[in-house]
Amino acid sequence: MMTEVVAALIWEGERFLICQRPAHKARGLLWEFVGGKVEPGETRPQALARECMEELGVQIEVGDLFMDLTHVYPDITVHLSLYTCTLPYGQEPKKLEHADIRFIPISEAGGYSFCPADAPILERIRELYGEKQA
Repeated sequence: MMTEVVAALIWEGERFLICQRPAHKARGLLWEFVGGKVEPGETRPQALARECMEELGVQIEVGDLFMDLTHVYPDITVHLSLYTCTLPYGQEPKKLEHADIRFIPISEAGGYSFCPADAPILERIRELYGEKQA
């Protein structure tokens, strides 16, 4: 069975937001993009807005689809849709569900252990935006 999940690529200047999964969850303490499962009756953008409010306490503006992919984990198969999102001025993400959250430049992404589904996304970010970090 396929699980529909959404995630947000939130930029702050030339840095993007990453979140560390809680230790007690599957893939605990790995880093990921904020997001979660799409509930019945929700559109993907609605689900993403809800998840960002629940997990970060922020009202994001959902932009264009950046990338989507399917990844098979031992316990779950996910169809992940990642959207480019913006934080309205003055909103600071809060650590409501994650072990840690931080904004990092692309050049530092290799220093973090991400969930396996995020590897192609990080590769695409490096391809499109990596030159900014030179």
